[in-house]
Amino acid sequence: MSVLAILIIIFLFFPVFMFKIFEKAGVHQWTAFIPMLNYWEWNRINGKPVWWFLILFIPFINIFMVFLMIVETAKAFRKHLLYEQAIAVLFPYVYLPYLGISAHEKYVEVDKRVKVKKSAVREWTDAIIFAVVAATIIRTFILEAYTIPTSSMEKSLLVGDFLFVSKVAYGPKIPNTPIAFPFVHHTLPLTEFTKSYLEWIKLPFYRFPGIGPVKRYDAVVFNYPSGDTVVLERQNEDYYQIVRDTEKQFEKQNGQKYKPGMGRDWVWNKYQVTARPVDKRENYIKRCMALPGDKIHIVDKQVFINDEEAFNPPNMQFNYEVTTQGRNLNQFELQKLLDELDISEGRAIASTKFLLPLTGEKVEKLRKNPRIKDVELEIRPRGDAYPPIFPHDPQHFKWNEDNFGPLVIPSKGMTVDLSDENIALYRKVIGVYENNKLEERDGKIFINGEEAHSYTFKQGYYWMMGDNRDNSADSRFWGFVPYDHVVGKAVFVWLSMDKNKGLFDGKIRWGKCLRLVK
Repeated sequence: MSVLAILIIIFLFFPVFMFKIFEKAGVHQWTAFIPMLNYWEWNRINGKPVWWFLILFIPFINIFMVFLMIVETAKAFRKHLLYEQAIAVLFPYVYLPYLGISAHEKYVEVDKRVKVKKSAVREWTDAIIFAVVAATIIRTFILEAYTIPTSSMEKSLLVGDFLFVSKVAYGPKIPNTPIAFPFVHHTLPLTEFTKSYLEWIKLPFYRFPGIGPVKRYDAVVFNYPSGDTVVLERQNEDYYQIVRDTEKQFEKQNGQKYKPGMGRDWVWNKYQVTARPVDKRENYIKRCMALPGDKIHIVDKQVFINDEEAFNPPNMQFNYEVTTQGRNLNQFELQKLLDELDISEGRAIASTKFLLPLTGEKVEKLRKNPRIKDVELEIRPRGDAYPPIFPHDPQHFKWNEDNFGPLVIPSKGMTVDLSDENIALYRKVIGVYENNKLEERDGKIFINGEEAHSYTFKQGYYWMMGDNRDNSADSRFWGFVPYDHVVGKAVFVWLSMDKNKGLFDGKIRWGKCLRLVK
């Protein structure tokens, strides 16, 4: 039976725990066992209008309504104290049967209930709790606000853009860690490393039906796949790359190959390392370039999908080497040039050379500038293996960020042959994302204790890339994005602020506010 079916059954039959309460209220017990009739009767004995019942048909909002109905039932038994109502909401499967079975608990008819006057503190407490619960439901299942922290999507999305991400676009996920401090991600406020969530209750992955599937070229928010393990003192770096860099440094210093596990052991001994569940990994936003089953190939920076040139976003950027005409630009001249081009990053690489991220439009503008001698695109040649590039196996895959693949993205149900030559592509998928025990011994591959020559994928995967192609840590560096890591679709930018400017000096980018994400 699917998770959705189980959840629907739990929802429809939740009022069965109230059959004794129904009896005390003068309602036939058997109605508690009839789906939706039980909610109708429950709403009636609570003395609430019909629209309360109708809201139960609205997904996700109905969860909140059930909480309210539990509170109203507690009030019907003179439970007006905050802690009593909190117990009813937190432990309904025990508390509601207790109210119905206990001879000491008396049901009060609607017209005989005394309206309790609340103190100002209680009024504010109830309002805050209501706001927190409502906002949490909206944030978890419908819409969540995000801020763009890095330049990986420039100029499509800017650092300082505040946007809304639709959870219903692809279907909201059930949180893996449902008990957490509200409105924060993985770390408690005012602490450096303290987790904001409890792990002793973990729920399996399930995604509710959404408006549609992920589409090619969507701007997608997802949980960072390599964020399953984190070096707390270096959270802005990839744990696995830290380990690889450690092993490379060891080889360089000692002139010998590292022993398996050496890099991992060194990192774990030097730093604090933690694991994070999927829903508490960092949120990344990139453009989905390839869907499950697609073949991706990058040739001299141009992406090909299924052997056809992929869509290039209008604001896509690459790094260009810009050479000035025979003399250095002073700081004022350089800053003026960068301001004209709306460039907030870039660096000098020589006295008259600069490395700047540019869109095609800005390249043409620079080439017409009399102060500029040359504008040349940086391309790493094919066959020049770059070790940080996925799958981090230069011996078998001489790929780099500009010339990559071809590679077929795994799809659910797809089967691939496994060998010592290609296991680097699927090692993390099989062992981590799909929760198998993967071992490699004497040139052989073992999955869950059995020798394997092929593997069939349990879920689909995606290939994500930033529009600021040469300044984006994306799938080229850490590989596939699993389906269960997809969070939602970026849909709307409501505010855009330039962190380098003052409030009265153009801090708010008015022309970039209130725009759809494309």
